[in-house]
Amino acid sequence: MYSRKRMTGLAAAGMSGVLLLTACGGNGEDLTGGSEGGGDDNKEINIALIAWEEAIATTAMWEVILEEKGYDVTVTDVDVAPMYQGAANGDVDLFLDTWLPTTHADYWEDYGDQLEDLGSWYDNAVLTITVPEYMEDVNSIADLPEYADELNNQIIGIDPGAGLTRVTKEEAMPGYGLDDFELVESSTAAMLAELDSAIAEEEPIVVTLWRPHPAYAKHDLKDLEDPEGLMGDAETIHAVGRDGFGADYPELSGWLENWTMTDDELASLEALALEEYADDTQEGARVWLSENPEFLERVLGDDAEGLEF
Repeated sequence: MYSRKRMTGLAAAGMSGVLLLTACGGNGEDLTGGSEGGGDDNKEINIALIAWEEAIATTAMWEVILEEKGYDVTVTDVDVAPMYQGAANGDVDLFLDTWLPTTHADYWEDYGDQLEDLGSWYDNAVLTITVPEYMEDVNSIADLPEYADELNNQIIGIDPGAGLTRVTKEEAMPGYGLDDFELVESSTAAMLAELDSAIAEEEPIVVTLWRPHPAYAKHDLKDLEDPEGLMGDAETIHAVGRDGFGADYPELSGWLENWTMTDDELASLEALALEEYADDTQEGARVWLSENPEFLERVLGDDAEGLEF
């Protein structure tokens, strides 16, 4: 059985009050019918989703896998801050897109001791400030002050609560003397719309972005050099569970600990789930899984036997 519940934009306080069927009762009895720490996986799971491209694609992939393995999956769309608080409170079970050590550092400091790190699945995650390739004379973040007027004194950013926003605003902009620039905080969708529009007219634009991201497959983009290293080094992306996740989901925990993706694997999954099958990301993930049986064998081991997509 597959269900999808959307709770977009939940406030942290509201999130903490949501009682999900996967939560455990005060007497240690799991409300789904299992027993806490009993060794058998619960079959109901709530996965938190922040609408970042790699999170959308990989969450869809795990939805499809878990559905085939008999799980009842609920996906909760939520912003980053309430996601961490919700996981710390046990209101959601799993989140697949924690960036460490920089992007989500503040949240990890606040909530990490109430969460379970289930392992890193990608090791080349980088935060970037990016321009179209046709902006030939702009090659470094340090070049931007010379082009402030041309760029309307704006860097087009994403969500106000994103770690990328914080690093850009608090580290890169003061460090490179971008005092004349405004970081336009909006959303990932709004930033991408501005990028698409500017490139269609071959107009100058500078945006905050990150790798992995399907925009790099869609457009010829150039990440600006960061000679001071203020955007941070390459990060790793982790799957994170609520406290007690490993005991409640031992089988799934093992799969997640085996989970890794290469640049090519992630790029091809994103292309199918977010572009070719944009109206049905689960179907895109299903097609990708059908084309990559070696991935399933690597991650699920013997449990991959009999799976058909």
